Amino acid sequence: MTAVLEAVWQAVNSPAGIAAAAAIAVWLLARLYRRFPTWARYEGVIAKAVRFAERTIPDATGNTGLRRLDAALKYVLRVYGQIEGREPPKGVVRELREAIQVKHAELEAAGELGDGAAHDAG
Repeated sequence: MTAVLEAVWQAVNSPAGIAAAAAIAVWLLARLYRRFPTWARYEGVIAKAVRFAERTIPDATGNTGLRRLDAALKYVLRVYGQIEGREPPKGVVRELREAIQVKHAELEAAGELGDGAAHDAG
């Protein structure tokens, strides 16, 4: 039993074993990165877009919520295009739209939107 463990230990500590361990680590990190939602990389941009829309579209406007969502989405998509160098796929647009709605609710619950929050934190 100890001979087997020693052989495994030597194999793992060899250059080939270290390279294999590194390859496994890179593979795992790549899998984790793919699971990381796209919108999370743009969370700051989304918060800024929500504040921008709240500031630029008055409450008295018809369809205020829809117009603010549209303005924030256009802002985020413009930044996405500048960073990525391409338009986002439809699935990413859907994720970003949902993230804008979630971020708006978070900012509103935290009291960062409305009368007292007419400033931009960016």
